[in-house]
Amino acid sequence: MSKYYNPQRKGNLFNPLSGAPYRLSRARLDLFLNCPRCFYLDRRLGIDRPPGFPFSLNSAVDKLLKKEFDILREKQEQHPLMKKFGIDAIPFKHPRLNEWRDALRGGITYLHKPTNFFITGGIDDLWVNPKGQLIIVDYKATSKDEEVNLDAEWQIGYKRQMEIYQWLFRKNNFEVSDTGYFVYCNGNTENEKFDAKLEFDIKIIPYKGDDTWVEKAIRDAYECLSRDVVPDPSSDCDFCNYTKAAKNVTTGLKDLLTESSN
Repeated sequence: MSKYYNPQRKGNLFNPLSGAPYRLSRARLDLFLNCPRCFYLDRRLGIDRPPGFPFSLNSAVDKLLKKEFDILREKQEQHPLMKKFGIDAIPFKHPRLNEWRDALRGGITYLHKPTNFFITGGIDDLWVNPKGQLIIVDYKATSKDEEVNLDAEWQIGYKRQMEIYQWLFRKNNFEVSDTGYFVYCNGNTENEKFDAKLEFDIKIIPYKGDDTWVEKAIRDAYECLSRDVVPDPSSDCDFCNYTKAAKNVTTGLKDLLTESSN
């Protein structure tokens, strides 16, 4: 078992009888939308999904992009990529930017009073246009032969991520542009030699968000956690399907072994 994974934690559980605000991250709200059962097991009972492998290369790209944009943030100048893709904006300079980037210890936050949920999210970057509107920016890294886009069904998570950030900044009284951007880095594997470096083709993809769903999702997540009944498994959830299949097989095997022993 990984030393970073606790299959049955005791802390940070939702208690419907508690009057204290409950911290709910953007990622956990997305988990609720993907599978209410997994969400309930995690936030109410402390049984989280097993973690995936860390994407260290993605983290490195993320860190280097932030450094690159921060240099121009101090100068209040456009990045060459902004000019290349015709984006009339500059990196937004604010004393709380590093706090908003820190998803674990800070993030952009808002107390949703109807549910007493303290909604949080950690952004990658902010730009600002001539109208003074903030532009939410998210960095993505991959490596594939075809050109990167946002057309895959599973990328709904990327879009919801953008929209929750837009909602959070609006709730913090910022004027936010409906259009955000994904700075998408695609590792190039066509070079003849590696030469100890990986080159990326970078594309900035605009996305017009719609955060009108966020309010209902928060209220629905609260109602889900407030019940004393675990939601049914989701038919399209890989984790639910795995546990169901494993239970069926082990139960059948146990019955077969019992019959054989008699």
